[in-house]
Amino acid sequence: MEYIDLYQLQGLLKQGVASLFPDALWVKAEIASLGVRTNGHCYLELSQSGPSGVIAKVRGAIWRQNWPFISQYFKAVTGEELKAGVEVLVRVRVSYHELYGMALTIDEINPEFTVGARELRRKLTLERLEREGLLDLQKELCLPELPYRLAVISAPDAAGFGDFRRHLLENEYGYAYAVDLFEATMQGQGAPVSICAALAAVAEASVPYDAVLILRGGGSELDLECFDDYDLAAAIARFPIPVFTAIGHDRDHHVADEVAHLSVKTPTALADLFLECSAAEDERISALEMRLQRAFTGRLHGQELRLDQTASRIAHGAAGRLHQAESAVEYWQKVLGRAAAGRIRQAEEAVDNWQKTLGRAATGRVLRAADRLDGKETFIRQMALHVLEKADIRLTALEQHILSADPRRVLERGIPVVENARGRRDSRARDYRPGDAVRVFLPDGKLDCLVREVSLTEPDIKTQTA
Repeated sequence: MEYIDLYQLQGLLKQGVASLFPDALWVKAEIASLGVRTNGHCYLELSQSGPSGVIAKVRGAIWRQNWPFISQYFKAVTGEELKAGVEVLVRVRVSYHELYGMALTIDEINPEFTVGARELRRKLTLERLEREGLLDLQKELCLPELPYRLAVISAPDAAGFGDFRRHLLENEYGYAYAVDLFEATMQGQGAPVSICAALAAVAEASVPYDAVLILRGGGSELDLECFDDYDLAAAIARFPIPVFTAIGHDRDHHVADEVAHLSVKTPTALADLFLECSAAEDERISALEMRLQRAFTGRLHGQELRLDQTASRIAHGAAGRLHQAESAVEYWQKVLGRAAAGRIRQAEEAVDNWQKTLGRAATGRVLRAADRLDGKETFIRQMALHVLEKADIRLTALEQHILSADPRRVLERGIPVVENARGRRDSRARDYRPGDAVRVFLPDGKLDCLVREVSLTEPDIKTQTA
């Protein structure tokens, strides 16, 4: 049986590799691990993954005379350090050693490829989201005019989260917010799954949050590459309440930013956004308050003018009627006086005639007739005075009614005045329905209220039976 020993086999492989790859060539791979030794050499493990996992792996090295230049140039172009998880295009020389097997000596790394590959993945992800109709779903949601309950997804010790809390909760205006933290990993391969789990926790919470805030506060492009993940972007797009992102600096923009309801660059800028919402609502309420105050003052002034006009009309009317009554009394006094005088004269003449005719017997009857005439004159005078007293009493009652109907007097007695949204004062509970707006005027101000329930007084059973 023919055979060769292991060393011979390794030698043949070494010759074959040298003849097959006499020159350097470019290889695309992912850095599985990287470490710089104390002697200055950098040793890497390059790999390639497939649907079922890693399908190829090889050792590589960057010698110390090349490592500083290669690493610094890569960072200058990409803004990131060379580290595990980065997809790279490297120029290598292939060698084979009898003891260490095949190895790649790296003498150059193309940083533009790493940037381009990442941008390509981002572009493909955005195109897929657009095809599936997910790119603008969040834009269709409406943020409440006065957001208060905020769910924050961030690492608990992240500086960005601390800056956000201080800027929002310690604001100079005194606006209050309820901020709940949902912890998540914010970088690396596990970040998308962790953030999606935090979103699910927000959705399952019993608190009706107004918005979800994803905070990161910057980092290298590789650190933030997780925010270009399709699954994370789809979860944000499908979330039922507005999602805001603040996960990078000015030069960073990720797929998560594209699908979010709104994205800003820093956590403090996001805090400013919610402070501006509160300030805008505060200004709107102040403007409404001023309008209501002016409207109320105008209406009160109008009511005072109408009240003064009514009182003036009533006073003039009462004075006119009183004058008419006095004139009528004087007229009847004159008429009755003349009539009485005429009848007295007639009676006197009759008396004289009867005296002449009947003598002393007629004198008594004449005296009785004179007495009856005097009584009638007294009765007429008393009736006239009674009419004048009734007119004076009615005038006094009208004046008291006017004074008691004055809203200012009502408020001074501690009795509230209730007015509906149309400005009408209703005194019965049945005139209102649940949800109606009412204004209650008190001596020291007013209350704007909503009717929650209308409870009518039970009707009197005896009255119903009757």
